[in-house]
Amino acid sequence: MSQTSAPSRVLKNILLLVAVSCLFGLVPAAQAQTARASLSGRALDQNGAAVPGARVTLRQEGTRVEFAATTDDAGGFAFKDLVPGGYTLSAGGQGFAALAEELSLAADQVRTLDVVLRPGDVAEEVVVSSSRIAGTPEVLERIPGSVEILGAEQLEHSRVFSTTEALRKAAGVNVRDEEGFGLRPNIGIRGLSPTRSTKVLMLEDGIPFTYAPYGDNASYYHPPVDRFEAVEVLKGSGQIVYGPQTVGGVINYITRSPPLKRSGSLTLTGGSRDYFNGHVNYGGTWGSTGLLFDYTRKQGEGARANVRSGLNDFNFKSVTTLGTRQAVTTRFNYYGEDSNVTYSGLTEAEYRADPRQNPFRNDFFYGDRYGASLTHALVFTNDVVLTTNLYGSFFKRHWWRQSSNSGERPNRLGSDPDCRGMRDLNTTCGNQGRLRKYYFVGAEPKLHVNHRLFGGRGEADFGFRAHFETQDRRQENGDLPTSRTGAIVEHNERRNQSYSAFAQHRFIYGDWTLTPGVRVEHVEYERTNRLRGVKGRTDLTQVVPGVGVAYSPSARLTVFAGAHRGFAPPRTEDVINNNTGGVVELDPELSWNYEVGARVAPTDGLRFEATFFRMDYENQIIPASLAGGVNTALTNAGETRHEGLELSWRLDTGALRKSRHNFYLRGAYTLLPVADFRGLRRSSIDSTTVITGRRLPYAPEHLLTTTLGYSHPSGFDGLVESVYVGGQFSDDLNTVNPTPNGQRGYVPSFTVWNATANYSVERWHVTLFVTVKNVFDRLYIADRSRGILPGQPRLVQSGLKFNF
Repeated sequence: MSQTSAPSRVLKNILLLVAVSCLFGLVPAAQAQTARASLSGRALDQNGAAVPGARVTLRQEGTRVEFAATTDDAGGFAFKDLVPGGYTLSAGGQGFAALAEELSLAADQVRTLDVVLRPGDVAEEVVVSSSRIAGTPEVLERIPGSVEILGAEQLEHSRVFSTTEALRKAAGVNVRDEEGFGLRPNIGIRGLSPTRSTKVLMLEDGIPFTYAPYGDNASYYHPPVDRFEAVEVLKGSGQIVYGPQTVGGVINYITRSPPLKRSGSLTLTGGSRDYFNGHVNYGGTWGSTGLLFDYTRKQGEGARANVRSGLNDFNFKSVTTLGTRQAVTTRFNYYGEDSNVTYSGLTEAEYRADPRQNPFRNDFFYGDRYGASLTHALVFTNDVVLTTNLYGSFFKRHWWRQSSNSGERPNRLGSDPDCRGMRDLNTTCGNQGRLRKYYFVGAEPKLHVNHRLFGGRGEADFGFRAHFETQDRRQENGDLPTSRTGAIVEHNERRNQSYSAFAQHRFIYGDWTLTPGVRVEHVEYERTNRLRGVKGRTDLTQVVPGVGVAYSPSARLTVFAGAHRGFAPPRTEDVINNNTGGVVELDPELSWNYEVGARVAPTDGLRFEATFFRMDYENQIIPASLAGGVNTALTNAGETRHEGLELSWRLDTGALRKSRHNFYLRGAYTLLPVADFRGLRRSSIDSTTVITGRRLPYAPEHLLTTTLGYSHPSGFDGLVESVYVGGQFSDDLNTVNPTPNGQRGYVPSFTVWNATANYSVERWHVTLFVTVKNVFDRLYIADRSRGILPGQPRLVQSGLKFNF
């Protein structure tokens, strides 16, 4: 399928939105107030001494306009040419507690203000910041790789419906729809397969949360986006600190921290397709302990008939200081899901007859997940800190279904004498129960050391992880469509023990930072077939080196480059044969990854990041069977190459022009001209066909998300968002014409539009909002891997948020 017109369409969209935003930015000066104000002052400690290097930010109330300054050697800072009105001033520095105060500036006012910073609790600061990849602007300047942060304001003002919608705002990330509710997002980075997010390392507050990150890194469980206040996306050499997956990138979801003052919020949302979302949180600090309680109830219909989901999500977090040198964070969460949802997509004929039909009304998913963690920070000195994570989880999922892919109509046809085909589907055809239990526990101490080194300074990080996980997997075949027990046809236990260590050192000389590092992963596999009494074992060890360099002459410019080894361990089920216990020669995924880029903020109100990347795979593992189910296998794909460019930008005319009227433009664009098979490679569909040079499946050449909005201090914020996903192939043969089962064929490009309006009434502490997803109700194909899945239909939602 030719994509020659796609680049021009994407370029036109970018230029159009930039032009519109610039036009708004040039609104006649009469529209903004001409009388200006200024604010200057000094940051001092409690003894009246200057605090150099402190970060001071000034945020205009009711808008997204923010100004930032770093104090000079005398502790001075200044903000000039400000629009009169209300502001929030925030200040903080290393070793000092964060401070925030509200102030008002009148027309022509020249105001001076001394900010007194109090010593911070170092241990508490460490234990809170350890949950983040890029905790402060100073840390961000030194990271030798691409980093994107989706902040609380961006997520809230756009009223994101799901993780799929949120992550599409980040460059380089391709997220595929599934059931239309965002419960199991399929995430790919830089052209990697998005299926079940297996090529991505996903963290919550810096701790792995997928149910088996070493033995089966799949996203059958994913927390709702409502739980988080921010999302970090890290690519490049810095990700070797986390592991085990270092091939694509790291996505770190950050939960809210307990507030200093007792406060909370209640958000109620309702909408089309019987949608309801109730989210409440409350917390505060009592003595030396901060507590936060967070609960979400979410329910509604999915993208197709006979698809409906309901979930409960509870999250608890506490932060306790034990003197000035120790602090402990504890977390506990529960996720429960009850969904009427099938695993199968549609055949080509079914899709043409009714693209949103679902014949499998008796398929249900039941899931329960409990997770807990403890983070302890011990500050030996201000330069030596030990942080230790203890974590664990239990996840149970039962998926009773009558089809796993569009080739099964239904899945018991041929094995159940009472099932003669689809005519018996809802009467005498049985079902299959995929019954899973997953357990994991782990411990991960990390030591951070600051020191002087050869006329510069250094920061050394060392860490070790011991991680243990168990999978209990059964399949029971029921006699009826609604059976919840049946004959056991599969019973596997899979165990993994993994031990890893890393060392990373930052050599900081003036504006330059050189960061070499190395990680070592050792994984032990064990698989037991309880029906046959067969057991097998194997193990692997891999060294994962990386190096990066960053040049940051000022807070407004960072140029970075890096190279690292990409690694992802194979699944337990793929390296040990189920019938014999023998070892299958399936290698880990290995690659060499390179990138070079820059983060630039030439002036207040304008920032962008550009990154060129290249990934050379020695062995990329891809599905040998395109459909899901018990027969799905993986195979060594051999050499592949991914090469492209990522761009992200943010423009705020309010900060740029010092105006009360803020027109803002956000964008994330990915260009992936190269994503193909290299070396001698034969098709997994037709072994006689050489596919060298053909494009990898589900690797669109273009991804573009742009947001154009307007905010005003009166409390109004409105935006329009466009999401473009380029065309992509669904198999290694690059098949264009669809096959009858719908699993192969070209997936055309699509564009969906979203719109949101918010209005805050400060005196009532209430925000009212309305949002529309897929405004024009665009019908598009989201996936073909298990048959055709349509994308999310139009959703209209409204609600309110009450702060108390």
